[in-house]
Amino acid sequence: MPDLTSRRGLLFGTAAVSAGALLAGCTSNEKDDKGKAGSSQQPAADDKPGKAVTIGFAGPQADHGWLNAINEQARARAEKYTDVTLDITEGSNDTATQIGQIETLINKKVDVLVILPADGAALTQTGLKAMRAGIPVVNLDRIFSSPQAFRCWVGGDNYGMGLNAGHYIGEKLKDTKDAKVVELAGLDNLELTRQRTKGFDDALKNYPNIEKVARQAAEFTVESGQAKMAQLLQAQSQFHALWNHDDDQGVGALRAIDQAGRDDFLMVGGAGALSAFEAIKADDGVLKATVLYPPTMAASAIDLARALGQGKGVSGLAEFEIPSQVTAYSAVVDKSNVDQYMPIGFD
Repeated sequence: MPDLTSRRGLLFGTAAVSAGALLAGCTSNEKDDKGKAGSSQQPAADDKPGKAVTIGFAGPQADHGWLNAINEQARARAEKYTDVTLDITEGSNDTATQIGQIETLINKKVDVLVILPADGAALTQTGLKAMRAGIPVVNLDRIFSSPQAFRCWVGGDNYGMGLNAGHYIGEKLKDTKDAKVVELAGLDNLELTRQRTKGFDDALKNYPNIEKVARQAAEFTVESGQAKMAQLLQAQSQFHALWNHDDDQGVGALRAIDQAGRDDFLMVGGAGALSAFEAIKADDGVLKATVLYPPTMAASAIDLARALGQGKGVSGLAEFEIPSQVTAYSAVVDKSNVDQYMPIGFD
């Protein structure tokens, strides 16, 4: 989810490198850890134990379900490897505190840093400090202001979330004359919110029979979702579909919908909360799908940090080094595939 200072496909998704598939195993022409297959082929990271790596992990305070899932994904992935030691900070939304936590990891001389900054711009100098100290940085989700502050960025696709939500709704309503849709967005002062709305609007341009008739901005909280959804329902007596940017605020939105006794439209959520998956599977309400902003990106960040620490590349790619950017795909989860995604749903 979220970048709360820069936060949290079934059909026409944007192009992206698949984080989950990058480190599935060695390439078929690998012979040993010295990479002697072919000519100067560098070995790719795999599950076999290798050089011991200490990864420092610094994230913001887990005050949202998605952020807590980020921490859990990082811990679980690190535990998978016997050659990885994870040094994880407590996490803070206070910039000065997080800078201090990262500087402590730098002073410990960890091999690699994974940083999800509370504020990407404010933490940029700290990322630069780590890189200058010879500690490669994997920048997770909220991006630093300078590409010199990280070796690799791993994050979600906010534009792709809106695009895939719009196409999903568009395909469902393409045969509906004069279809109307509404949007429950997140914080409007965040670029991620603007990107999600832009993707949604761009997708709807492919469906001339559909008009977006209303939009409200909430705050990624249950309370704001309930209040803003109630306003939408009061202002719009009839519409065919709702896109809600965030499943946490969607809990409140669904409360407002139940209180209003409305069931005359379909709803698509965002991010991938377990509660949303369960509602989709039950199929007894308006929520029919959600568009992922997967917290598994933290697990991929650990994979990439381990590969960096071991001086290895990535299986499945011809390049000798890990990519400079990895964008997680915003898949649409509906009743047809929800069982597959249940294990990564977050509370």
